[in-house]
Amino acid sequence: MRALQLFGDRDLRIVEVENPSAPEAGEVQIRVKAVGLNHIDVWGYRGMAFAKRKLPLSIGAEASGEIVCVGEGVTNVKPGQKVAMYGAKTCGECPACKAGRDNLCENVGGVYGFHIDGFGQELINMPARLVIPVPDNVSFEDAACAPIAFGTVQHMLFDNAKLLPGESILVHAGGSGIGTTAIKMAKAIGCTIYATVGDDEKGAKAKELGADFVINYRTERFEGEVRRLTKRKGVDVVFEHVGVDTWNGSLLCLKRGGRLVTCGSTTGVSTTMNLMQLFQQQYKIFGSFGCTIRNISESLEKMSGGMNPVIDTVFPLDDYATGLERLEGRKVFGKILVSL
Repeated sequence: MRALQLFGDRDLRIVEVENPSAPEAGEVQIRVKAVGLNHIDVWGYRGMAFAKRKLPLSIGAEASGEIVCVGEGVTNVKPGQKVAMYGAKTCGECPACKAGRDNLCENVGGVYGFHIDGFGQELINMPARLVIPVPDNVSFEDAACAPIAFGTVQHMLFDNAKLLPGESILVHAGGSGIGTTAIKMAKAIGCTIYATVGDDEKGAKAKELGADFVINYRTERFEGEVRRLTKRKGVDVVFEHVGVDTWNGSLLCLKRGGRLVTCGSTTGVSTTMNLMQLFQQQYKIFGSFGCTIRNISESLEKMSGGMNPVIDTVFPLDDYATGLERLEGRKVFGKILVSL
């Protein structure tokens, strides 16, 4: 089978590798159909692994596919069924896993495509408990956006920030995969949405998705604009994933008692902040990493109900490099996928 493998820093190649053996008890074999590209792939491509890994390594942390065959004892899926795959090899036995808090697994074996072989290959074996059935009316391409793009936003907005109907929210990088998803999910419950974008073309597209106000952060200070537009009250929630460049401005955008939820740090991992501002304004800050299997199921239900992900481009496997370059160059609006 073909696999997209990382051999070293910025050294990605399509290679021929052996097909996996028949799935063991409790496992399934999946024919991968679509892989979502994310910044975690760019980090891995640059060699930014937070744990030791053995190269070469098949990349890809987010995907959908079709069940080829199942191992002994598997009853939750069957051959020919469309599925999405959970992006981390959790243990399934620790208290967090048993409570359905998969992204807090105490004995996680790694993130697929980052620490262990991922979904950028034509066939893969994995535990059946880590695959999620996809509704018939959801395409492989849309389903490939559920494990990270939709699942991450579902977890951020509703498990952590507890976003309520009619509240106000600032969505950073409104043209990104998770930014476009956040706009859609917040608009679906009647929120007032402020979105930051990197150019006016993305701003127009963000408005079409449902953003009430868009701010070009290259030409305007977003914190000043949000405070002006809210008559200095601020917003209920800030959806943060940019990092150092926006962190303190994001705090200034919150109203008293507001909530900031963050899942990323693409512009840097260390910053300083005003602690008096934090406790006097009674802000609530939530760190959010990945999602649970339940969040992916919830996301697929939303897709089945008509909330389709925004897909920027779908590249064939042979043209994967163009997709990564487009993502790294921030030219994207929505999700970039690779089809296998």
